Amino acid sequence: MTEKDLIELIEALKRQKCEKQHIEVKKALGGTSKKLYDTLSSFSNQNDGGTILFGIDEKAGYAVTGVYDAQDLQVQVKNAAEQMEPVVRPFFTVAEYQGKVVVSAEIPECEPENKPCFYRPAGRIRGSYVRVGDADMPMTEYEVYNYEAYKKNIHDELRKADRADMNDLGRDKLSLYFAKLRTEKPQLANQEEQKILRFRGLTDGDGPTIAGLMLVGEYPQAFFPQLGITAMVVDGYEIGKLGASGERFNKRFDDTIPELLEAAIGFVRRNMRNAVVIDDNGHRADRPEYPLVAVRELILNALIHRDYSVHSENSPVRVILYRDRLVVENPGGLYGRLTISDLGKVPGDTRNPFIASNLEIMIDTENRFSGIPTIREAMKKAGLPEPLLENIRGSFRATLFSRKEETPVSPEKKKDAAVDERILAFCKEPRSKEAISEMLQIQTPYYVVGKYLKPLVSSGELAMTVPDKPKSKFQKYYAVRA
Repeated sequence: MTEKDLIELIEALKRQKCEKQHIEVKKALGGTSKKLYDTLSSFSNQNDGGTILFGIDEKAGYAVTGVYDAQDLQVQVKNAAEQMEPVVRPFFTVAEYQGKVVVSAEIPECEPENKPCFYRPAGRIRGSYVRVGDADMPMTEYEVYNYEAYKKNIHDELRKADRADMNDLGRDKLSLYFAKLRTEKPQLANQEEQKILRFRGLTDGDGPTIAGLMLVGEYPQAFFPQLGITAMVVDGYEIGKLGASGERFNKRFDDTIPELLEAAIGFVRRNMRNAVVIDDNGHRADRPEYPLVAVRELILNALIHRDYSVHSENSPVRVILYRDRLVVENPGGLYGRLTISDLGKVPGDTRNPFIASNLEIMIDTENRFSGIPTIREAMKKAGLPEPLLENIRGSFRATLFSRKEETPVSPEKKKDAAVDERILAFCKEPRSKEAISEMLQIQTPYYVVGKYLKPLVSSGELAMTVPDKPKSKFQKYYAVRA
């Protein structure tokens, strides 16, 4: 961040009078905060990190008070950062605003394999924080576990189902599974059936796993009552604010994943509205409120990628049909190195690889899932907005909207658009983030990546030379359009 960037950020805060997901202010008139570690942790644990501004008083309407001593403040922040695990390396900028000295500390995102970043004296559980809006909140044990599961390659889908035995796998479902396996994987199908089930993660050798029950079980909910789907129709725009009729309709679905998928799709198909369209020849036809292919992929993704650990086995997948949108939510946020901006752009880590690979065999070829790109394309063809994808503290939420709404373009958006054009013109040849930062006269490459490059990659205007490794030190960016 340059001094000019810092001054512009201060002026924006004074106008908006609020902290943000990536911005925290500290008065620091007499010294640094004693609980600085919570913000160091939360910014290190979130995508693209964050920036702490010292010398601004939130309680005084974001008045610029200045810091007590810019040099000593940097030393104090550095000392606090060295008490984090892993150690945090802030990037400082000092600027003068209306005769007062203000300091910013940019906190880079921690590498996924090193998360969660925590305050070492408090320990991993008590010293790990997550950013929620403008607040630093202690991580739950479950949130910490998600990072540990990724680092230790723990697959909860392979947990042994207590009380269940081999008789709880459905004979007809197994017969159909082996028939499809002989077509899709003939070499594997020559093995003994018990060995195949173990190789494919459906059993642990002694009894069925969660994956086995959820794919070919007689009735999985006998052992895990909440591993199903709850579906709801709300005659309104919020659950707490119903429409004039005040109606709300609930449905619960139990069964294996293939049956859950079809049941939930049927529920949405029966309850969503249909529009009557007339083609050029005068023929009338019904057009569903949401493309069924997008609905299918959305629900299938939720069932495949939900968390099957003990921390969330009491939480079902939820499908809610409002008057203006369809929401599908599953326990378990994004897994591993994947971020919202990466979805549909780069290969991601898979929380449940055995369930995913088995479903490729069990689901008919023409219905195989292709994920987020399919959903986006289906919504685009239907003339509807892009899906809203959210990673929300231990859960993932996807929303389809039934109509478009125009929003005015803010001055900040217009300014960013001008910077985008400069980047695209500069990247007619592949350029590194350092070269792009130098061109923009911004000293912090990771700030440029988060603010400008990632959105351009997500929109398809920029591409990466090493797409499988977004954080590669050899990464370069190039403009897709001329």
